[in-house]
Amino acid sequence: MELVFRDADVVDGSGGPSYRADVAVDGGRIAAIVKEGAAAGCQRPSARRVVDAEGLVLSPGFVDMHAHSDLALLRDPDHSAKAAQGVTLEVLGQDGLSYAPVDDRTLAEVRRAITGWNGDGSDLDLDWRTVGAYLDRLDHAHGGRGIAVNAAYLIPQGTVRMYAMGWENRPATDSELNRMRQLVAEGLEQGAVGMSSGLTYTPGMYAPDSELTELCRVVARYGGYYCPHHRSYGAGALQAYEEMVALTREAGCALHLAHATMNFGVNEGRAPELLALLDEALAGGADISLDTYPYTPGSTTLLAVLPSWASEGGPEAVLTRLGDAETAERIRHHLEEVGSDGCHGVPVDWNTIEVAGVTDPRLTELVGRRLDGWTTARRLLLDDRLGTTILQHVGHEENVRTIMRHRVHTGGSDGILQGLKPHPRAYGTFPHYLGRYVRELGVLSLEECVAHLTSRPAARLRLPDRGLIREGYAADLVLFDPETVAAGATYASPRTLPRGIPHVLIAGAFVMEDGHRTDALAGRAIRRTPAR
Repeated sequence: MELVFRDADVVDGSGGPSYRADVAVDGGRIAAIVKEGAAAGCQRPSARRVVDAEGLVLSPGFVDMHAHSDLALLRDPDHSAKAAQGVTLEVLGQDGLSYAPVDDRTLAEVRRAITGWNGDGSDLDLDWRTVGAYLDRLDHAHGGRGIAVNAAYLIPQGTVRMYAMGWENRPATDSELNRMRQLVAEGLEQGAVGMSSGLTYTPGMYAPDSELTELCRVVARYGGYYCPHHRSYGAGALQAYEEMVALTREAGCALHLAHATMNFGVNEGRAPELLALLDEALAGGADISLDTYPYTPGSTTLLAVLPSWASEGGPEAVLTRLGDAETAERIRHHLEEVGSDGCHGVPVDWNTIEVAGVTDPRLTELVGRRLDGWTTARRLLLDDRLGTTILQHVGHEENVRTIMRHRVHTGGSDGILQGLKPHPRAYGTFPHYLGRYVRELGVLSLEECVAHLTSRPAARLRLPDRGLIREGYAADLVLFDPETVAAGATYASPRTLPRGIPHVLIAGAFVMEDGHRTDALAGRAIRRTPAR
């Protein structure tokens, strides 16, 4: 054998009790598992390299069900933000906005729209136009060597709508809807695992339920799933969840609820109502899962909080409206007095909004500050050309803990890697689950938590050989110390790497070794498994 982990405490991802074993790896696969006390005559595996795993936990690699590394994986071969956490697979194309499928016009517009998430891409050759070509680019990144971790892709519904009909706030015509159906089908045929939406982001939020239902019918036909950032996480949050459950049930499509939180003051303590809604749907046969990050603040772009009408026509139209005093006053009125749909129907409390990153270096002094009102926010949007990212301090710890206990819960960082002061979830989500919510608080047992981070997301992604420690499965593995594992990232130092995770393997290759990033680029695009 190439490698053996000797005397590991195996937490195999199933949720069942841990056991002590030797685990052998060969040819990128788990080749043998020999449990302590195995029957006489069953020899312990030998290998060219033996790692002493005494006192350490060996688990499957963690799956980040909600990642914004769409360009980061191409930009940064190191990508320790995720590799050091034990993440071996990220799901990209989130919140309805990403870089495929596109034409030249759409690519230029989407680059502007999500500069705050991924940078503007000017440092990269964005030469693909289809989903398949983007996945191929991941496979052959960095001189053909690949990427730091594996990646799956969701077709972004907002980008598809932008491609088919621009930024117009109206129902699609029959021909436009047919074009969107075609784009979604092509993306799924080329390997996407499903479709995402950002229903508080333009232009995806302009789609009525009937349009979304038709696209979800296409997703269902290919065995994919729908992953909506739904229409509200504040006022009307429960109704927004109900809308997504009803819509996907009508379409016969699996549903995965993105960053399924209950935020703002109107939802404090209301997580049990959400879970009751989901339990009723699950009992009725619905196929539902969800992801969350183990923190209370959210993170997005400052542009995202504006009312949807202010974004019609695209980024340049937004800047024109912000520059007009009368229109800017209308925007302020919706934000501060009505409650804009971009801010989840809740009147904005500027003190909850902290600047996380800017694209114009002349504005760096604002990073880390709370906004003091609309005048500052407007000036920042104009001066930074809509590229500002923010933290929104609007969550509730009780809701976070309640939702993460649910049986269909998975982990997703929603990590934005841009900006001087990003949300610590980008660098800390998975060790924070293990250190804070398992060891310190006991919200989840270790076995439960690992299942949430491994086999459950692998099942949603329909991956036949990942998410569990089983013979023949891909050797995507994490070895960590359950007594010391913890997030290093904090709000003050958000790019600090975690502690207590010495080894991470992808396809049997060490991407983290003795706590340090190797030069391995073992990640590849993970394409949709055809429906059976």
